[in-house]
Amino acid sequence: MPGSSSLFGAVFDLNGPGRYLHWSIFQVSEANLVLIAAMVVIFGLALLLPFPGKHDRTSTPGTTTGAHTPDPGTRTVTDGAPDAPGTPAHPAAAGSRGAHARARSTDPSDTSDMWTARVRNLALSLLPPGKLLPDHQPAYVASWIYVFGVATIAALGLAIASGFAIAVGGADWWHTNVVGHFFNSMHMWSVELFMAFMVIHLWGKFWMAAWRGRRALTWMTGVLAFGASVVECFTGYLSQQNFDSQWVSTNGKDAINATGLGAFFNLLNFGQMLLWHVVLLPLVLVAIVGAHVLLVRVRGVSHPLPKERPRLGRAGATERRALARADAADWHGPTKRYDILKEATVASSIVLVLVLLLAGILSSPDEPPVTIATWAKVAPADFLGTAATELAGTSETATYGPPYNNGNAFVQKIVVSWQRLSGVHEAIEPATTFVLSPLSKVASTEPRLASSLAAYERATSAQRNAWDAAYIKALDHLRFSSGAPVLPAAADGPVPVLLTTELTLARSGALDADLIANQAFYGSNFTAPLLFLEDGQYFSSVAQARHMTGSQWGVMNETGSYPGQPWLWLYTLWYQLPGFRSSSNVDLIAVYLTGAATLLLLGVPFVPGIRDIPRVVPLHRRVWRRWE
Repeated sequence: MPGSSSLFGAVFDLNGPGRYLHWSIFQVSEANLVLIAAMVVIFGLALLLPFPGKHDRTSTPGTTTGAHTPDPGTRTVTDGAPDAPGTPAHPAAAGSRGAHARARSTDPSDTSDMWTARVRNLALSLLPPGKLLPDHQPAYVASWIYVFGVATIAALGLAIASGFAIAVGGADWWHTNVVGHFFNSMHMWSVELFMAFMVIHLWGKFWMAAWRGRRALTWMTGVLAFGASVVECFTGYLSQQNFDSQWVSTNGKDAINATGLGAFFNLLNFGQMLLWHVVLLPLVLVAIVGAHVLLVRVRGVSHPLPKERPRLGRAGATERRALARADAADWHGPTKRYDILKEATVASSIVLVLVLLLAGILSSPDEPPVTIATWAKVAPADFLGTAATELAGTSETATYGPPYNNGNAFVQKIVVSWQRLSGVHEAIEPATTFVLSPLSKVASTEPRLASSLAAYERATSAQRNAWDAAYIKALDHLRFSSGAPVLPAAADGPVPVLLTTELTLARSGALDADLIANQAFYGSNFTAPLLFLEDGQYFSSVAQARHMTGSQWGVMNETGSYPGQPWLWLYTLWYQLPGFRSSSNVDLIAVYLTGAATLLLLGVPFVPGIRDIPRVVPLHRRVWRRWE
């Protein structure tokens, strides 16, 4: 763990207070700037540094060289190359289709009409072994930019492997065991590398206009993989059960609730988020990444962009169509040797070394969670004030709305309220949940509390409101004597006894246990205690001190000086803009605009103007400069 003197301890402790820069409406941590700068530098170096190795080109069709001469009657496979002339047809292709249509073959060895055979033959026609595991590739593939695809997959594999290691010890052993913490550090840094490499890979493919030549689906699966990775990483943060996960979940819930999904995707339910993170989303992510890789193998890599841009207007239409046909055609130009398995092994080894170094030198953050017991001990006045608003029904949670109750204070609507349509699915009545129910469980052993509780429950609604209001007003003059709250005399009835006992329960840790113990089975749903904490000021003051509030781009930040999630900048941007940040519908606005931007990124191959940016800004020349 951080500060440990063992082999697995951090050499540099990044858990101390971070440093931040501010300009205009933006605040960003130095750690995030360092991460972003490193990504930009890596991208720039990939464009500028020479690619190692010689031009090991084979002959183009119609020419001969001594480098690579295929035997007659055999098939030489290149990336996207068709069967050579004279190549024997696959058995599945033998015979006349018309003959098969007229009558089934009487040959018992003929399996051409079987589903299994048809699927196998289709797979072989789309992705023959020469494409799946090629030993040659186009000669223009000679740039560091091409490396980041395999580096991304290598980092993903290491993230999955380190996640398996964490699962061996259980969901919480990395909080208490130094070996477990080291594996968590490996997991965090492999994820950071995975996302960084993926973003750099996406940058490169955009400037190469890699969607050309019927490769739009390849681009789209890449964007979908990025989106799935963001959600996967997000659920990982929510699953940590430390302060970072507490803060991210309580802030993120508002956006999810505004869309109506909070009724089914509860960010405050640790158990649900953990299972999404380790089971459901990895399956989706691996499936999308697998589809993306297969599409790359089927379609091949995009050809270099021409040096000259096609002309505009009618005169250039024919030229553009010719370019589109050329982009979609298989590559018949020079090739070079390509050992895909060696490349994958080398990339995985380099990523492993980087992760081991980062995990061993920098470790990973693990700020302890805030508990109700801590809150009651450190800020008892804030605790009593919050408990009083819960009892009076005036707290944020009491007036929130779906999915917790029928309030309307935090219901968002743009044309339609998805929040209202989803309804109440996590019913919470704060006075009962946070105060009356926990007190009733200890009333049998405390006669004074039992009497006060009975008096409060027998009173009319108007009488309760009067008592609550008088107590809240008296809190303005609250002081403590030997840790016990002292209030001036007021017409607050039994409320002082109730809330003084509540404070005692909270300090002992019994209230934390009670709000979790009400659940059956695993007790992994922290909705109640987290909402209670969020209603007070202490919780947000801890986040403010760690530079994690919304006005400080908290969704992107991590505790201490660790890098957070800079790839979420687009979502967090909307909360910083004047006009948006003061809107009562800001969460819904952020979701809509981020969703629109994501759809635009997904549809880049089909959007005139945007898809032509790589031709206007010829950064692609740095990628293919060696070829050109």
